[in-house]
Order: sequence, then C-alpha cells, then structure tokens
Amino acid sequence: MVTDQQVRRLFKLVKTEKNFGIASMKAGMDEKTARKYSKHKMIPGELKQSHTWRTRKDPFNDVWENIKSMLKINPGLEAKTLFEDLQRKNLGKYEDGQLRTLQRRIKCWKAEDGPSKEIFFTQVHNPGELCQSDYTNMNKLGITISSVPFDHLVYHFVLTYSNWETGTICFSESFESLSQGLQNALWELGGVPLKHRTDCLTAAVNKACNPEEFTRRYRDLVDHYGTTPCKTNPSSPNENGDVEQRNYRFKKAVDQALLLRGSRNFENRTEYELFLCKLFIQLNAGRNKRFMEEQAILHRLPKLRIDSCKHQELKVGPSSTIRVNHNVYSVDSRLIGEKIQARLYMERLEIWYGQKKIDTMPRLRGEGKYKINYRHIIDSLVRKPGAFENYRYHDALFPTSRFRIAYDSLKKRYTERSAVKQYLSILYIAAKESETSVDNALKVIIDKNMDIGKEQVEILMQSNEPALQATAIHIPAVDLTCYDQLLQGVSS
Repeated sequence: MVTDQQVRRLFKLVKTEKNFGIASMKAGMDEKTARKYSKHKMIPGELKQSHTWRTRKDPFNDVWENIKSMLKINPGLEAKTLFEDLQRKNLGKYEDGQLRTLQRRIKCWKAEDGPSKEIFFTQVHNPGELCQSDYTNMNKLGITISSVPFDHLVYHFVLTYSNWETGTICFSESFESLSQGLQNALWELGGVPLKHRTDCLTAAVNKACNPEEFTRRYRDLVDHYGTTPCKTNPSSPNENGDVEQRNYRFKKAVDQALLLRGSRNFENRTEYELFLCKLFIQLNAGRNKRFMEEQAILHRLPKLRIDSCKHQELKVGPSSTIRVNHNVYSVDSRLIGEKIQARLYMERLEIWYGQKKIDTMPRLRGEGKYKINYRHIIDSLVRKPGAFENYRYHDALFPTSRFRIAYDSLKKRYTERSAVKQYLSILYIAAKESETSVDNALKVIIDKNMDIGKEQVEILMQSNEPALQATAIHIPAVDLTCYDQLLQGVSS
C-alpha cells in the first residue's frame, strides 16, 4: 500500500532524476501507480473517499426518536442505561454486541444536536493580584506519627501568577484553621496580594439567604490585611482552578517524597512539619523569577497578626462544664456560676477568667464529644460517691486501662457502694499527687495479683518500687528444612 510519505518523496524525485521510472523506483512504488499520483497531483490521503454509507441496517432506527426524546429530557442518561432498557422492553431483539453502535450514534447526536457543554475560559493572571486557598485531605497518603495513623488536612495557599505555594496542617475547615493558615501564608510570603479567593467555605461565606456575602469574622480578617475577599460559585471548583490543581500535584509530590524517604512514619509531628516545609521549598525553587515579580507588587503586611481564635462569653453550669462549638469541656469546680471567656483556637481551647488565662486543653474535633478532666470534679465525687456509677461522662473517670481494671476488680470483692468509695479514694490520690505514680503502683499490684486498695497503692508509692518491666519474648527462627523434606517425600 502506497503511503502519503512515498508520494511526497516521488514529487521531489521527479524534479531531480533523469526519468520518471528511476524516480518511482527510488520512491518504492510501481511506475504505473506513480504516474497515477503524478497525474492527479494528490497524495493517497487526499484521493481516498470518505466512508459516508452504511454497510448494514441501523438496528435502532425504529426507536431512535424515542431515545432522542429521553435524552432531551435527561441529558445525563448513559447509552448503556438506554440499551439495557431497550433489552428489557424487547426481549431477544438486541444483542450485547450492539451496545457500541448505540454509543456511537448517541455520541454523534450529542455533538451535532445535543445540549451545549460548559466552556472553561482560560484566564490571564497578573502578578500580585490574586491568591487562592483551599483545604486538601491527606488521609489517603497513609501518614503515621509514632506508628499511629495521622488523619489531617492541609490548608493550601497558592499565588495564581507564580504558583508559589505553602500550607498549614489542620484538622477541620473551621474559621480558626482558615485564619491561622491564611496568616501563616501571608507572613511567610512577606506581603499581601490584592484579592483572596476561596470556595464557599461556611467559615467565610454566609448562606444565600443572608444579606451579607461574607461572615463578619472573615470580613474582619481580610480587612485587617487589606485584601479583597472573593468566592467561587457553588459547585464550581474550576473557578478556583489553580489551587485545585495544586492540591492534586502537591499530594502527588508528597507521595513521591515519602517513597524516596522509604517510610511514611514520623517520630513526632514536628518531624512531619519539617518534612512538608522542605517539600514546599523544593516545589517553589523553580518559580523564583515569577515570584520575584509578585513580591515587588505585594502590599505591605500590618504591624501585628490578629488572634486566630473564637471568643465566647460563657457561664459555667452546675455540672462544672461549658459547651463550646457543640462539644462539652469540664473546668475547675471553683468556677461554677462564674462567667468565663473561652478562646477557641485551631488546636486548643483556653479558659480566661478576670483577664487571666487559667487553663488550656486540647480542642475536640467534630461535634457531640466531651473532654472531662477528673481533677475538676473529684472533690465532689468523693463527697457524693452515689453519683459515680450513672455519671453521664462515666468513661472519662478512668485515666488509663489500669484504673478501669482496678475498678472492675474492686466490684468483685466489695459491694457496689464500697467499691466506688475505694476506687474514688485511689482516683483522689492520682488527682492530688501523681497520676503516673498511681498508675505504676496499680501495674505492680495487678502483675503480682495482689488485692487492690488505697492502702496498697499508698505503700507502693512511698516505697518507690519500680514497675515491672514487660517480659521479653524470644521467638526462635523457623527451620525451613522440614519443608524441603516434605517436598522430597512427595516427589519420591
């Protein structure tokens, strides 16, 4: 079969060779064939006729109008769904191999007469004009801290002109995460772009029924830095395309860096944060030229950052608890009835009273959870032991598994009331002296199968007897020669 390339070569050779036969021979074709192409001055691809006729009857002619009407009503219908519907209604008429015929016909109809498709308009980005931010979930990368799965997000910040990027580890899409992540990015950047765009985050954007487009707290944040807030339309991630694409490429870069590292486990969170910091430096290294253009145009930072926290004025209830962001926290019982200020940060909750910080505790993730510190309520529990068994947050009164074992053991030896009193006296020692010391004492008592009681715990704490070390277990290497002997016996 003669190709377009052969004929093109023939046209060149005809101008240089002595006769047509030599030119056609060098072009690798018969002289008669060569004269045909020379006469028409066309290559094979141009002479080939388009295939506009059908080789067999279209099996869907009878039902095509019905299919078209269904597609006009529901453009999202797939050809396979329609084909299976036809097979159900016309048993034995359509074979599985005819699906491809229907798919081609529907594809052609959509291209010629179907509904118009959404167009993505390429944007021109100017230096220092726009930055975008978003959250990306890192859980699928399988990162662990001290061999424990580390479920987290990364607040991702990108300059759309240079694609300079940075990020902050966080655990929810809260305003506190947004505030801390954005401020970290701007101070690392050393300036402020003209506009900041997010998707429709509930932490930044009000519901459609609200007359104000952005929340008051988010508006205060962007006003402090002198940047203009803007958002994407609902269900339109393409409008935040730069950061969406960088989310994918960033996680891919993290995955590759972890493969090179040879391990997805980190000793502590600081080591993991340092790993991400080095990766961002590496990713930004090739963007210096455009980044310098942006830095020259960025607005100056304000003199100070603002607190990335939510302030709440609360009154401590009679149960010595407060409710912050749909979660329950205990506070010191001395604050019952008093008004305190709760400052909710991205990862911690601070309790302030009389313009003084009096307690700090980890922030709970999600909703409907509780953080009860037994030290806050132990005094009342000792006086009211009857409240222990049916206490709503009963599980929070067992600091470690050994405290739970101790309580279960006491219930077997004493009546319920006596067991509770004995256990609360042990918990009181842990609250007032040392939880670690009590835990070690309980370990010794349990390992030696001794009777658990307040007196035994106090004696062991005063004696400073070290907790028994875990027994070392040695597993000998498996002798695989026995398997070879088995195989030899089978072959013989």
